[in-house]
Amino acid sequence: MFKKILIANRGEIALRVICACKELGIKAVAIYSEADRNSLHVRFADEAICIGPPRLSDSYLNIPAVISASEIANVDAIHPGYGLLSENANFAEVCQSCGIKFIGPPPEVTRLMGEKEKARATMKKVGVPILPGSDGIIASADEAQEWARTIGFPVIVKASAGGGGRGMRIIRSNDELPNLFHAAQSEAAAAFGNGDLYMEKFIERPRHIEFQVLADEHGNVISLGERECSIQRRHQKLVEESPSVVVSQELRERINGILVKSLSELGYMNAGTIEFLMDEEHELHFIEMNTRIQVEHPVTELVTDVDLVKSQIMIAAGMKRVGHGRGLGEVADHDCGGHEDERGHPPSRGVARTRHGVPHQRRASRALHAIGGKDYGAEPAGRDGHTGGHCGLCGGRDSAVL
Repeated sequence: MFKKILIANRGEIALRVICACKELGIKAVAIYSEADRNSLHVRFADEAICIGPPRLSDSYLNIPAVISASEIANVDAIHPGYGLLSENANFAEVCQSCGIKFIGPPPEVTRLMGEKEKARATMKKVGVPILPGSDGIIASADEAQEWARTIGFPVIVKASAGGGGRGMRIIRSNDELPNLFHAAQSEAAAAFGNGDLYMEKFIERPRHIEFQVLADEHGNVISLGERECSIQRRHQKLVEESPSVVVSQELRERINGILVKSLSELGYMNAGTIEFLMDEEHELHFIEMNTRIQVEHPVTELVTDVDLVKSQIMIAAGMKRVGHGRGLGEVADHDCGGHEDERGHPPSRGVARTRHGVPHQRRASRALHAIGGKDYGAEPAGRDGHTGGHCGLCGGRDSAVL
């Protein structure tokens, strides 16, 4: 087992990993920017190292600074959390070359799944159902028109290099295709440094279903069932629940079997989430895979009684850590945070001045803490608006949602 782990993240997920480390008897090292000097993850860790100024590119996304902190602290492994460097295959390769274990999948798998159109082709090859769409990147608006005629309107173009709704456009007719294609291309290039697009059939009234998987380094893979995250705002998930009310036991078992087989063939390791869209015939179609822990992981933890973060660490340490979870009830997760207003102003939560307790069989994850015994703080400018989440485990769906 590892003796010391550096958490290459901040806020809520950094706290979550620190808690897992403490329960496993592992020393936790936090990194922080100058803006996060008083953050709770810094105060809770066994050691903390400042890695730069507030700008993310100069601190949390600065790979040399993160690696330098790891070497100063003499850690065995790095847990990337979610966001930031968590799906950066280059960072995982640098960790390997420095003799530091990256707690996540192999970099070649991360790189493959990070290129969405290649992920589609790979999953199709190993038997995972996908939406009708283009074969790879679309080079021009003319080619896009050819694919749209083949697939049938409406269609959607998506950025190959990213997600979160950026570089994405719904196209309902041939006349509007050129302008929307170029708009998506420009947005993707600005957001991800890569304007490559691919096309899929657009589902008018989809349900968004994601399956949680764990895979150890001995070839064992398990699917821990689904979370439904159909309630979203601007392609950002707001509410998740498990199990989904629209996934039958037969469909659940079929998809679980497909995922176990396909991920074994791919040589996947550690935690991952496979996202699907459900059409009006209740068929599931693969859209992407997240090769990291998700914000919504507590939903699966509560409903299966499997600690995903501790499992990540134990898998990375070479342990056989794939066991079946058990269904404990219904769980709903409500994400909390600031959002842009209708005019596009960036999110700001202001200062939280009160905090309420959490009832039995409910779980709150947050990064807010009291400052000087008075306020619970405000997020530094330029950060994600996510404050935390509130999960409820109950015997029925209505109670869980409430």
